[in-house]
Amino acid sequence: MSAFIQYTLQGLATGGFYALAALGLAVIFGVMGVVNFSHGAMYMLGAVGSAVLLDVADIPFWGALVIVPILLFLFGVLVERLLVRWLLKLDPLYNFLLTFGLTLLIVDLVKRKYGVSGLPYELPAGLEGRVTVGGLSLSSYQLFAAFFSVALCVAVWLLLTKTRIGMIVRASTEDAERTRALGINVGRWVTPVFGFGIALAGVAGVLAAPFRAITADMGSNFIIILFAVVVIGGLGSILGAVIAGFLVGLVEAYGQAYAPSYAQVLIFVLMAAVVLVRPAGLFGREEAS
Repeated sequence: MSAFIQYTLQGLATGGFYALAALGLAVIFGVMGVVNFSHGAMYMLGAVGSAVLLDVADIPFWGALVIVPILLFLFGVLVERLLVRWLLKLDPLYNFLLTFGLTLLIVDLVKRKYGVSGLPYELPAGLEGRVTVGGLSLSSYQLFAAFFSVALCVAVWLLLTKTRIGMIVRASTEDAERTRALGINVGRWVTPVFGFGIALAGVAGVLAAPFRAITADMGSNFIIILFAVVVIGGLGSILGAVIAGFLVGLVEAYGQAYAPSYAQVLIFVLMAAVVLVRPAGLFGREEAS
């Protein structure tokens, strides 16, 4: 029983990365209709950025948790203004190919600068040990990562559901054309929404840095699973992205514990089962599929 609870905690911590990154991906897709293939690379930049800040400027994990998302927000704004927005009126395939090319460029630049071996990064101060709860020995950092991810998802949910800005973004996500018809300038929100989505991927990367291998290729597998998360939750569905993120994290953790050879396969079996029953995903709408 104690092992099952530990696997559950590990799954919630991993699911938190998926939920945060998928949330950003869902918002970008919902508002802009852009399938951002570079999201995995942004997640990788979040982790690499944390390691570089520690190595070059001696900025620890807690500082990176604030600085890296801000830097990636600004980078996302730059990418949207210089590249993505010029292709928004064309077939969505063009932006998919653009972000795919951007991914290759970013990964190659990181490989040239830092090599292909993993960058060192230690657990943050105060979270190195384990916590004993009712006879269970749980990783302090995984507990923190799980609760922090849930808290941040709730904060984003409150931002999106309880504020005027969130109402506009949510309306644009659900139905951009109808939102424009109501007199709201959806285009005004495109740039900050893209930057916000990239920043969320950066937060996921910072959280992953202390217990994942920090390499230039760490986002390659991540983006594939991330697309599975978005499909399971429903394309463009904010709530679906969060719930599916934690669900996939749990499936992956249980798979690694009880059927290691099929851990990754189980995620795509889950995706296939969801699509067969609900083609639009758990929380997606039929027209969104």
